[in-house]
Amino acid sequence: MTTFEKLTALLDNQQASYKLMEHEPTGKCEEVAAIRGTAVGQGAKALVCHVKGNGLKQYVLAVLPADQQADLSKVAQAVGGLRASLASPAEVDRLTGCVFGAIPPFSFHEELKLIVDPTLCERNSEIAFNAGLLEKSMVLDAQDYQRICAFEAANILK
Repeated sequence: MTTFEKLTALLDNQQASYKLMEHEPTGKCEEVAAIRGTAVGQGAKALVCHVKGNGLKQYVLAVLPADQQADLSKVAQAVGGLRASLASPAEVDRLTGCVFGAIPPFSFHEELKLIVDPTLCERNSEIAFNAGLLEKSMVLDAQDYQRICAFEAANILK
């Protein structure tokens, strides 16, 4: 199954309230927000990070509002590591089945720990994200996201 298929199956199975949109392929936050008709801050930016230190080697999917920047040292601290870096395109593909910019805020891989900055759902009643493909987006009820996802909340903003 593709990431898009896994995502839609999960949301349908959990009876989540979401809208699916098809559009021109884009992974840029501002461009896709304009296409979706959403605020940039509603976007769920998902970054695949590699955390190391303290004997830890962990991949993390760090999710935050798209109008903010991640503090990679806070990402590392959130899982008990010392430093974090963005994963390579090959690692992103292996762990998510997606290209940069298309990664949804869900982890379907056992090696990829999901952490979410709480401001994403505190600020928005709906969140928006590319649904595993640069040409497909979803707008999802933020309460459904919190209910469905087993994530760790962590302050990871700069």
